[in-house]
Amino acid sequence: MKTKLAKLALIAVLSTSGATTAFADDAARAEAKQVVDLKNGATLYIFNDGKMAIEDRYGRATRTTPGTEVETSDGRKITTQSDEVARLNSLINKGHKGG
Repeated sequence: MKTKLAKLALIAVLSTSGATTAFADDAARAEAKQVVDLKNGATLYIFNDGKMAIEDRYGRATRTTPGTEVETSDGRKITTQSDEVARLNSLINKGHKGG
């Protein structure tokens, strides 16, 4: 009986953790003009003003040097134009707090 209850609790925790991550970047995705998946699992956000930011595969805003060439998941190369790490971090945190 205890094992079934433990399994159900584990399933509940794991299923909601994915939903939390999905909601966390909603604010960032809504703000971005374009969202590009990168080959290394990171995500490039291109905002309406043309500025860019990168989220690593763990969901954290990460620094990049403007002029760095990144490779998309489909093999295209994009040169970063800026490093909007604070902007992206703010949007990610906004998503975690629910608005």
